[in-house]
Amino acid sequence: MKNEELRMKSYIQANESRMLDELFSLIRIPSISAQPEHHDDMLACAERWCQLLLEAGADEAMVMPSAGNPMVFAQKIVDPEAQTVLVYAHYDVMPVEPLELWKSQPFEPEVRDGHIWARGADDDKGQSFIQVKAFEYLVKHGLLTHNVKFIFEGEEEIGSPSLEAFCQEHKELLKADVILVSDTSMLGADLPSLTTGLRGLAYWEIEVTGPNRDLHSGHFGGAVANPINVLCSLISRIVDADGRITVPGFYDEVEEVPQAERDMIARIPFDEEKYKKAIGVNELFGEKGYSTLERNSCRPSFDVCGIWGGYTGEGAKTVLPSKAYAKVSCRLVPHQDHHRISQLFADYIQRIAPATVQVKVTPMHGGQGYVCPIGHPAYQATEKGFEKAFGQKPLAVRRGGSIPIIATFEQVLGIKTILMGFGLESNAIHSPNENMPLDILRRGIEAVVEFHLNYQ
Repeated sequence: MKNEELRMKSYIQANESRMLDELFSLIRIPSISAQPEHHDDMLACAERWCQLLLEAGADEAMVMPSAGNPMVFAQKIVDPEAQTVLVYAHYDVMPVEPLELWKSQPFEPEVRDGHIWARGADDDKGQSFIQVKAFEYLVKHGLLTHNVKFIFEGEEEIGSPSLEAFCQEHKELLKADVILVSDTSMLGADLPSLTTGLRGLAYWEIEVTGPNRDLHSGHFGGAVANPINVLCSLISRIVDADGRITVPGFYDEVEEVPQAERDMIARIPFDEEKYKKAIGVNELFGEKGYSTLERNSCRPSFDVCGIWGGYTGEGAKTVLPSKAYAKVSCRLVPHQDHHRISQLFADYIQRIAPATVQVKVTPMHGGQGYVCPIGHPAYQATEKGFEKAFGQKPLAVRRGGSIPIIATFEQVLGIKTILMGFGLESNAIHSPNENMPLDILRRGIEAVVEFHLNYQ
């Protein structure tokens, strides 16, 4: 083991008790952005982060106002001519209900079986803490050769409604060469991975109106179009038998995943039979010509998220309903503009709708997809950091979910983001008994230190 590795491991071990006390002081603040009664906790958590960033070695740290919850900004400038890394994180957490499923109090962290158990242990207080403690080590040992800035927000769990405007207003302050985000997951503790792509999202509500009131299905059935029947018919036409979306123009900007990346996806351990058994299905379905892992990460998809109308109460009611509704969404891949897709979809539904009903398509929300090239210098530095800390080169994987703020950073600030996440599926983020293994916390700090040492 090299001297620097030994010194780093010794530092983490010697300071672990203090570090955990600091992390626990953050976790004990119930910074739940979704619940108005925690308004004061948001400010308290932001102020505590400022204090910890200053203690870690930042030149300055401040709480800054936004249209919503306060932002935390800090920076360490070692050379105005050097590269600058901007670290993004969020200090808000999800609600904790149902409380009865927790084995310990969600805001009173406990260490059990080698894990930290608490809300925010992973998402995102634990992961952001990894970034700050790596920064601390570098500053205290005079190893930082580039500038580091931090921007922590308090609204990620409610969709980051204030972040884009804040970025627009403070472009110069946030100017950097690359953004680091630790708010994603790995395939496993023994299978490190880096997220290189995220899908975008487009979401709509469809309203189908037939007669001006609910009708008796015996008196009118067969003579008047049933809005629920029509809605089901419309939805059934959106995906064909090969799993492809039928909206004209939908695939115009869909980029084929390079074969090298498809080969990497194929190396991910995946047991299809176990997968089917875990979710209780007999067969899988998706776009023809692609594997399951490709379909749910780097190909677009369409889903009905909810559908309702007519009588759904106890017993029978022979009604031909006046209205039917559905909430539907598409996961999009990088280069598909969610605004364009939203309009294409609405136009298509109107075009195929019969004259027997009136159809209204209302866009709800959306976000752009994101892809980071694995040849980016910061990605390669991250790869080296993970290899050093976890003993093997991380796989590059795309994820099926969406983090709209990542695309916002690229659009507003013009900066690429490296998704340097340390979460595990077993960490149960957003669920009762959220946790983080202490070993991941330690190795995460090592990986981030190595990133900075390798990034020039």
